[in-house]
Amino acid sequence: MNDQTNNRKIEHIQAIEKDALTDRQGNWFDSIALLHRALPELSLDQIDPSCVFLNKHLSFPLLISSMTGGDHQLVRKINKNLAIAAEHCQVAMGVGSQRVMFSSPEAKESFALRKWAPNAPLIANIGAVQLNYGMTLEQIQQAIDVLEADALFLHLNPLQEAIQPEGDTDFSGLTCAIGQLQSKLSVPIILKEVGSGLSPADIQAGLQQKIRYFDIAGSGGTSWSRIEHHRRTDKDVDLGLKFQDWGIPTPLALKLAEPYLDQATLIASGGIRDGIDMAKSVILGASLCGVAAPLLRPAMESADAVISAIEKLRREFITAMFLLGTPNTAALFRNKALIVEKR
Repeated sequence: MNDQTNNRKIEHIQAIEKDALTDRQGNWFDSIALLHRALPELSLDQIDPSCVFLNKHLSFPLLISSMTGGDHQLVRKINKNLAIAAEHCQVAMGVGSQRVMFSSPEAKESFALRKWAPNAPLIANIGAVQLNYGMTLEQIQQAIDVLEADALFLHLNPLQEAIQPEGDTDFSGLTCAIGQLQSKLSVPIILKEVGSGLSPADIQAGLQQKIRYFDIAGSGGTSWSRIEHHRRTDKDVDLGLKFQDWGIPTPLALKLAEPYLDQATLIASGGIRDGIDMAKSVILGASLCGVAAPLLRPAMESADAVISAIEKLRREFITAMFLLGTPNTAALFRNKALIVEKR
């Protein structure tokens, strides 16, 4: 059995715990100022932040973004606590890369989450580049089935793979392979970056392959380049640090994707740290907002700790809606009149 992939999951968590600077704190959303309403003509209690994603009702547009999975007690605890919180708070959840299932079969348990989240939208996860390294349709279907997933993240991480000591870096011909996979699956594929952003060309390429969901995952949050730097044995090579802030900041990636909003459903992630950032993302065209790093430590503690963190985000999001005079998410979505200036 090859434990390399499984061990890597724990090494990633350890790097995040030991190095606060893996969260780059780009604060790109701070440059966007919103139009405060002193007379919102609403009651705070009237605000409806709910939305629908993958044909399921959410209490507000939050995705617990992909973190981890594997054959380890800590990883199983994290995913269980996240799934319980997703169900309780009525939000969506994506899991970390499931490739580990095929080198460590015991890891499947960490992804068997439907029993904890019977109604929440759950999203499976495989690295798109693995289509060029022997990942089969049957394996991908297994990843979907073990989670009983509503959709599949195909994550795109060329920077991470380039820095990773054992990285898979052949991304050639991948666009067509993704399209062929989508034609054979019964659930939608969501193309997802992991912290460097999707460009307009990436979204256009996906649309041409009949992909309709995109997680732009821009820069400004967790840096997988810096995380992978910590895993290298040749510490004198600073490539991971050199590229730790590489990519398209999330607000800019949303703006660049605007021409495709009538065809594509966007998820905003990457540096979203509070409900105000979420409100700004929805204004810029995101249907859902992904948050990972702020929920990792609570998930290592308990489901109640995750629930508390999510409820804090929800209060912030509702308060922002109230102060903008927007009674529901539809009034917030793509309403650029709410952006008053950019400092």
